[in-house]
Amino acid sequence: MCTSFRQPEKQGILSKSPRPFVKPVESWYNELLQSSVRGVEDRSVFQRKTQTAEYWGSAFRFSEDDLAHLYGVLVDKGRPYSTDELGLELIGFRCRQEEAHIREELSKGTLYQPGEDYEVGQRLVFPVFDFAAGVVIEKRTGLNPEHGRFDVIKVQFEGQRKAREFAASLETPHKLNVDDGGEALLKQEGLLTPGELKESLAGDLGQRLATHLEAKADDSFVCSNGQWLLRDMLADVNIGHLNIAEALIEMAGQPVPPGRLLGEFDLPSEVSSDIQLFSLNHALEHDDRFDNIGVGGKRFWYLRRLQPEGALTIPEPLRYEPQSYDRSLLSAELLRFEWELGDEWSEEVVETPSVAPSVTFVLSYPHRQSGTLPLSFRTRGFFAAGETGRSMVTMVDGRWGQRFTAWVVYDGRYIVGLMPWFKEHKVPVGAYIVVQRGQEPGEIVVDIRPRRMRREWARLARVDEDQLVFEMRKMPIACEYDELMVVDALDAGAVEDLRQALRQEDMPLTELLDRVIPELLKLSPDGKVHAKTVYSAVNMVRRCPPGPIFAALSSSKLYQPEEGGFWSLA
Repeated sequence: MCTSFRQPEKQGILSKSPRPFVKPVESWYNELLQSSVRGVEDRSVFQRKTQTAEYWGSAFRFSEDDLAHLYGVLVDKGRPYSTDELGLELIGFRCRQEEAHIREELSKGTLYQPGEDYEVGQRLVFPVFDFAAGVVIEKRTGLNPEHGRFDVIKVQFEGQRKAREFAASLETPHKLNVDDGGEALLKQEGLLTPGELKESLAGDLGQRLATHLEAKADDSFVCSNGQWLLRDMLADVNIGHLNIAEALIEMAGQPVPPGRLLGEFDLPSEVSSDIQLFSLNHALEHDDRFDNIGVGGKRFWYLRRLQPEGALTIPEPLRYEPQSYDRSLLSAELLRFEWELGDEWSEEVVETPSVAPSVTFVLSYPHRQSGTLPLSFRTRGFFAAGETGRSMVTMVDGRWGQRFTAWVVYDGRYIVGLMPWFKEHKVPVGAYIVVQRGQEPGEIVVDIRPRRMRREWARLARVDEDQLVFEMRKMPIACEYDELMVVDALDAGAVEDLRQALRQEDMPLTELLDRVIPELLKLSPDGKVHAKTVYSAVNMVRRCPPGPIFAALSSSKLYQPEEGGFWSLA
């Protein structure tokens, strides 16, 4: 970036000066400009760092000054701040820091501009070098046919051994010349506001800040439901208050909002209601007796001991361990079957619109055994949105209109609490289940397609020497069903023991298919089995969506596809 001078080999072409430029001045200017605006939009030659994506990128580091500022914000405002609000405060703080830094550096000397005249001994500040300061130690005359006569000043920077040379008194227009000197740098037009910076350049800063605050060893900041406060600002919610909360929830017999609980406490009146509410929620979060079952950021507190076991722990038949597979192996027909089955762990399918009045799906063996319904791409739109935790929902029996409570478990992707309903209506594996919205907000109607009870042939499994053996038997069925999916157990306990044994053995899926498919083929006079039946049978002993099963079936050399989705031995 410095100007280089040397005695030319031939005199008289560029200048009559004894020490003319050998390197064109314009080339040197271009180098200087590139150093100042590289990678920056041409809004200003002196681009502020906080106005660049690089500044807020992965290299951004939080400082103790940042935390001290946020600490002061919470103390001064006296209320909890959301993660986004803290991020916005931090962006504004860094912008103000940069402006203060510019003012301080500009006060150390005169702003360097190529068009100005400087004298030896004068102290200059160079914004393009991050406001580095230097002293003019030498001055001489230069000349170039394109730019005329100008001065060359040699500047010694602080902390550098070698001096640098720059142009001065230059009459040619130059981007580094700014009106009003340093004031132009402080009054730049078009600067992005902290809010605009957050939206365009620092969108994930809030989340990174939350991660940093959570990792702080001194634990000065505490978080509750995405809100932050200082630990020293918490109201004293003690064990007595929590015992009262437990009693109130048990008496209500339903989830209770924190505001109702707070009304029964005698917290200090000088503590604001926002901090009181935050303190109560924080205390309830850290007591194992309580569970927040609200969704969408709302808080409703309930007791864990009043929830069914299936809401707190994923039932064994529903436990799925994701595995990779090659989806390119699935034919268009198998992809259609995957969509029709509506498995909650099928990822790459189109979700049913939330405005659909009802959906119908087939009940699988794992859900029938667990008393659950799938929270799948087909049913998810009927329940309150959520990603983690649990929520309570009122179900309505489509047959008799009776209401009962069920629990939506978002992590496990199921709705638990249907076992009494299954038993009352004798719902078999493979039954068509209809889910629709109720007349009251938040109520979900669950129904079957009833018909006169008949005894139908069905595949029933038993365990023989650690092997799943299928046979055809008649069983009473009083609803419409998918005959390809009807597989049940003669002894559900024995099948469960086999499932756990196979899980311990960690048997490959291909080997499991080789055990199950021959048993299914022998039930068919023409030696064929449908892909849906294979899926249903495998899920008796291993929870798995259709994608991996169909991929393993397609890649095996032992089986070949037949018309209509059936498979036979190759």
